[in-house]
Amino acid sequence: MFDKESLLKNLGIASLTPMQCQMDEQTRHKGGVVLLSPTGSGKTLAYLFPLVREMNTEITSLQAVVVVPTRELAQQSEEVLKRMKTSLRSISLHGGRSTMEEHRKIKEIKPQVVFATPGRLNDHLAKGNLDCLLTTTIVIDEFDKCLELGFQEEMNQLLLKFRSIDRCWLTSATDAEEIPAFMSMLKIKFAKINFLEKETELKERITIKRALSPEKDKLPTLGRLLTLVGSKASIVFVSYRESVDRVWKYLVSEGFSAVAYHGGMEQEMRERALYKFRSGSANVLVSTDLAARGLDIPEVRVVVHYHMPLKAEEFTHRNGRTARWNAEGMIYLIQGPTEHLPEYLESEEITDEDLSQITCVKPASPKYVTIYIGRGKRDKLSKADVLGFFCKKGGLKATNIGRIDVGSHYAYAAIERGKVKDVLKRIANEKIKGMKTLIEVMRK
Repeated sequence: MFDKESLLKNLGIASLTPMQCQMDEQTRHKGGVVLLSPTGSGKTLAYLFPLVREMNTEITSLQAVVVVPTRELAQQSEEVLKRMKTSLRSISLHGGRSTMEEHRKIKEIKPQVVFATPGRLNDHLAKGNLDCLLTTTIVIDEFDKCLELGFQEEMNQLLLKFRSIDRCWLTSATDAEEIPAFMSMLKIKFAKINFLEKETELKERITIKRALSPEKDKLPTLGRLLTLVGSKASIVFVSYRESVDRVWKYLVSEGFSAVAYHGGMEQEMRERALYKFRSGSANVLVSTDLAARGLDIPEVRVVVHYHMPLKAEEFTHRNGRTARWNAEGMIYLIQGPTEHLPEYLESEEITDEDLSQITCVKPASPKYVTIYIGRGKRDKLSKADVLGFFCKKGGLKATNIGRIDVGSHYAYAAIERGKVKDVLKRIANEKIKGMKTLIEVMRK
């Protein structure tokens, strides 16, 4: 049993929200729970706290599985568990890397908790890489997205493999008329926790404005709008992968510190883009709806709809990337001369943003620059090692260093922009933890 107060302290949180408290209470009983709550309300913690509570540290085999629709959500959810600083062993399993490499890590880690996408989890179960004989808890996060992405067959196959499940928790940020048909095979009775009526609280924390583009090509209007926004972390949503590349190339050519993000990119490039945006080394993330769910980046203050989504649910999920928890956010709609607002926005209170005072595009510089280090966990490198290296060898203070991430083969560190040139001079030819390696500004 883990101490709740210690877990909250490790996460830097004073207390659970009413929604999380209700989930914590409801999950004390065996059976199923359907949790419906708005984006940004803390659903990951809502299921992680009871999951940790129900774990038996003396059982070394797999006890709980968290099924998620995307690799980013798998990685992010596992990271939240790690920040709780429990002794539980976990792993995230997803596409973008070989199953053989994951199998090796499974054997090495012997996870008690797994975060996985449906297809990859089925693959490991079919090959016998995971033993689910003692798995008693299954969480299906963003279950509506799993249905939308066509995972019904994968979920059917998945649930047939679990024989000892007595707890099943489903989460969603949109209302669900009925529990998915594939859940019936578990023969579990579900209770429902609905906090979607609280969505009005989110609407009170966001302001929606429209930027009218005088030309069919809306890129110049986007440039002026982001000039107005300044250095605030912003996500620009478009409808197509090709549009991501086009918009990103325009912003970079105008001097914006922007990164591109979509499902057609290699995983390493996607991870680099997210790191730069999360760490404050890039102000703008240009993305498809891949970034509309699961990404928890509290610093995001602005969401721009370069292309309007077809459905109200997609609009809600995009907007949920800002105004996380109790923060406030701005929503901008860029409308071309031949475009019209969708029907689902007719009742919304929308004012027009006057961009006439912005006569030229002038990008704001981000606070940090990302430094790449060619060593990682396999070399026994830790975040503390990276921090100590830049302070001792680079002459920095801890306050000059932002986010540090250490992967298997590499590490990233965010350094204040004004300090980078001097730091790189100081650490030239220096070894980190006794190891010689490449240290440079992250390449695009």
